[in-house]
Amino acid sequence: METNGASQVEPQEQSRQLGGKYLTFQLGEEQFGLEILKVREIIGVLDVTKVPQTASFVRGVINLRGKVIPVMDLRLRFGLPWREDDERTCTIVVEVGEADGHRRLMGIVVDQVREVVSVRDEDVEKTPSFGVELDTAYILGMAKLEGGVKILLDIDRVVADSQLVLG
Repeated sequence: METNGASQVEPQEQSRQLGGKYLTFQLGEEQFGLEILKVREIIGVLDVTKVPQTASFVRGVINLRGKVIPVMDLRLRFGLPWREDDERTCTIVVEVGEADGHRRLMGIVVDQVREVVSVRDEDVEKTPSFGVELDTAYILGMAKLEGGVKILLDIDRVVADSQLVLG
């Protein structure tokens, strides 16, 4: 029996299992999730040292126990309006992969951390198409939980696709 090369590629693309544990957080009215294995810790908002010539969504860098870590405001990264930090604003320290295979720590500021949830594979749907103008490559899928939908993020792509430094 002959097989078509295209039909062999498609199942591989869809074979990634997205079930597992996700840390959920809030940005505005929307809830997002990121793989718990990418999360190193959750801290409050620390004093940030501004770095010249960085993108508008980059807050700067923090010194976390002797390590200098860049911090991005995820709200601004996603084009949401700026908002004053409050007592619920948190920085999630994540470990992200770079194109060269190295791993690095990055802080992402979110409005509020919610909870860790278990997501079953069957509760995740493919990202819907919003048209050619909207890039959704950083979205792993849509998790249907608790009567709502949580957007599951590929944090490596969110960070990698960001131009942290203006050139």
